[in-house]
Amino acid sequence: MSTSVQRRIPSLTAIVAALTVMIALMLLALATPAVHSGAKDLPLAIGGPASATAGVSAAFQAQAPGTFTITRYSSAEQAVQAVRDRDAIGAITVGSTGISIVTASGAGAPYVAVLKGIGAGLQASGQTVTYQDVAPLTKDDPAGSGVTALALPLVFGGMASAVLLSLSRRRPGRRIAASLAFSVLAGLTATALLEFLFGSIASNYWLTSVGVMLGIAAISLTVLGLESLLGYPGLAIGGVTMMFIANPLAGMATGPWWLPQPWGALGQYLPVGAAGTVIRSMAFFDGRGATHAIVVLACWIVGGLVLTLASSRRHG
Repeated sequence: MSTSVQRRIPSLTAIVAALTVMIALMLLALATPAVHSGAKDLPLAIGGPASATAGVSAAFQAQAPGTFTITRYSSAEQAVQAVRDRDAIGAITVGSTGISIVTASGAGAPYVAVLKGIGAGLQASGQTVTYQDVAPLTKDDPAGSGVTALALPLVFGGMASAVLLSLSRRRPGRRIAASLAFSVLAGLTATALLEFLFGSIASNYWLTSVGVMLGIAAISLTVLGLESLLGYPGLAIGGVTMMFIANPLAGMATGPWWLPQPWGALGQYLPVGAAGTVIRSMAFFDGRGATHAIVVLACWIVGGLVLTLASSRRHG
């Protein structure tokens, strides 16, 4: 065996081992949140007279221990408003006409299924149950698949724009301007497809577009800033972070509450998860519940801008 071949064997072995480890880590990153997701400590509002809601709250805790974190309100209206404000995934209200189950399909389909299962159990026990959806999905996309599918375009759009702009070797100001311009155009285009082609949203086009724009800009400018600071390793770090950490923890289909904690909460501090919250809030809740996520995205955008400009001055 020649010396050159002998030298290649350890390096090839190391490459194969590294690739195997990478595949295992990718599977862990993508599958772990999905496998361990489920109904646990879901924020639920219960509204009505204390004498009536106490029994309902106790029944829920006994029937499904650990499933809900219950907040009690003195009136049905307050409980319903908590759902509209995205402080709860749903509500149970008790009044003179019986029990009403308030859902918000726009927050995620799994929560509706859980609450309807509770309603079926109450009906089986002889209770009168009615249903109200305060944030319904559209008839053309009753599963909300269009919004859920946005995760990959957000990540790919942000990363691809950063890579191409980095390779262009333009001045930092021009790269930043191009990234922002792409984010605006991509946001308008993606939202137009969701509303006018797929029928996934029925209103709030401009508000939803802003959510998509902020998500793409946060990813693009962050990766652009990392490349400006670290070169090609920065692109790799940004890509791994967005694709294999931020994406699995985003809860794009369900929001953060369905994911295992504290990972669901952590995902809301990353660009994809924050963008998903903003987009759902804009599309189905008239912007309510989006403030924290907008601040998170703004921080990522500003961080990317600072890295890009600071690195260019240092290397200039």
